[in-house]
Amino acid sequence: MNPYIMVFLFSCLFLGTTITLSSSHWLLAWMGLEINTLAIIPLMAHNHHPRATEAATKYFLTQATAAATLLFASVTNAWLAGQWDIKLMTHPVPTTMILLALSLKIGLAPLHTWLPEVLQGLDLTTGLVLSTWQKLAPFGLLVQIPTYNQDLLILMGLASTLIGGWGGLNQTQLRKILAYSSIAHLGWMLIVIQFSPSLTILALITYILMTTSTFLIFKFNNSKNINSLATSWSKAPVITAMTPFLLLSLGGLPPMTGFLPKWLILQELTKQQLPMTAVLAAMTALLSLYFYLRLSYAMTLTVSPNNLAGTTLWRLPSPQPSMLLSAATICTLLLLPLAPAISALLTL
Repeated sequence: MNPYIMVFLFSCLFLGTTITLSSSHWLLAWMGLEINTLAIIPLMAHNHHPRATEAATKYFLTQATAAATLLFASVTNAWLAGQWDIKLMTHPVPTTMILLALSLKIGLAPLHTWLPEVLQGLDLTTGLVLSTWQKLAPFGLLVQIPTYNQDLLILMGLASTLIGGWGGLNQTQLRKILAYSSIAHLGWMLIVIQFSPSLTILALITYILMTTSTFLIFKFNNSKNINSLATSWSKAPVITAMTPFLLLSLGGLPPMTGFLPKWLILQELTKQQLPMTAVLAAMTALLSLYFYLRLSYAMTLTVSPNNLAGTTLWRLPSPQPSMLLSAATICTLLLLPLAPAISALLTL
């Protein structure tokens, strides 16, 4: 793709997200979401492969359905209440419709089935954008709208954590595994969004850091399935040694950064007199932990049967930039000691 077109599309992505996050009017928020969708579809289909075209078509149809539902719900709310302000949703019916539309946009269960199929058809760079940047604008709206049906939010959050863990158990494709991981993490954020929106934002930021480092590692090794992970030791031995810690951070094990949002979310659920919800969420996290351990085992404890002829790959200089990968990896592994400072910032 022409670099000028690439810069233009990424600028539109940034513009759409900025418009949605800074707007208080439903029409402006809807317009920002549409700009986001129209900007990422050429990035999805730029490989000119039938699988990429199929993924872009599925994504367009899904996002168009969600956007139409969002616009219809906001018009209905304006008809019933006489105002368009995002924070002043007064009727439970359009509020629930908007919640379902935004859940479809980001891939929350049970509206999740498009996400693994779309992500499987993309390259790792576009998949990274879809898994991280495209979540910001819908979550910015989810944090702002009032919640009338708290049971629905908890039920959808638990369903997302369960399906995100269960769906990834039998997968061999790394992009589908990361898609189910995204569904599970989004479920954790939705469970606590009505009680502590700032904690949801913290969980979203840590999820973006962890997912960015994981995608960049797979892109660095050019790995797309579990079997290809076995050759990573010859390409980047240091990264291969650190990847299990990144995956365990995604699973939420201490002392890595991924433990911080899960710890605080379970604490908040306990404060809200929801111990069973906290127990169920913690148990569904074990399902996700299983396939993270499976990836760690395939990457570090197995050796590819292929004989590498010639110069060993790790002796060759890598042409890929590694500064972003290094920064994301450090943040994914070492931010847990800053938990008191982060908690203090959340209370401001």
